[in-house]
Amino acid sequence: MKFFIDTANLAQIREANELGVLDGVTTNPSLMARENIRGEEACRRHYLEICRIVDGDVSAEVIATDFDGMVREGEALAALHANIVVKLPCTADGIRAVKYFAGKGIRTNCTLVFSAGQALLAAKAGATYVSPFVGRLDDISEDGIGLVAHIVRIYRTYGYRTQVLAASIRSTRHIIQCLDAGADVATCPLAAIRGLLKHPLTESGLAQFLADHAKVNA
Repeated sequence: MKFFIDTANLAQIREANELGVLDGVTTNPSLMARENIRGEEACRRHYLEICRIVDGDVSAEVIATDFDGMVREGEALAALHANIVVKLPCTADGIRAVKYFAGKGIRTNCTLVFSAGQALLAAKAGATYVSPFVGRLDDISEDGIGLVAHIVRIYRTYGYRTQVLAASIRSTRHIIQCLDAGADVATCPLAAIRGLLKHPLTESGLAQFLADHAKVNA
């Protein structure tokens, strides 16, 4: 399973990348706003900076909600850097845009997916990635991990090449559950990635090793 970090914060991206396990980055308008990135040109410069840090796919989301606008924005984003993946909402116009970009050889991430039916349409249109939102489904007492597993089964049964990119990850446990569900990618906040390192036995074992070394080297 590939690891993406879900943020527009450059310091967090650098920290995750320095671990040596980062495969890509996902962003969205909310994450860009959180970093106070304002204006189209500022956003494009920020995407380029991310691409300079990480040698992997970087999802850049369109703001337009109509087909023509999505195509115009998506083509401009894709032209920025070879690693840019155009992120499109799972709406009727979004699916049309996914199909258009697939025909042009431009990679896409179909986002805001909350059902197997939406994931099916995204795959049929030729999306590179589909992003089911785990945490947001859990927030309304639906089974986000169950949806990831369902989409994985559908794609494997029918041979779709679209990768399942589990999004809206809220915890380290979510990451492990996505592994079990067969997700191709999990995009995570930095805290969840850090959490994979933590185990009390690792910490106590290291403390014991250091204490024993100190005794014989005093």
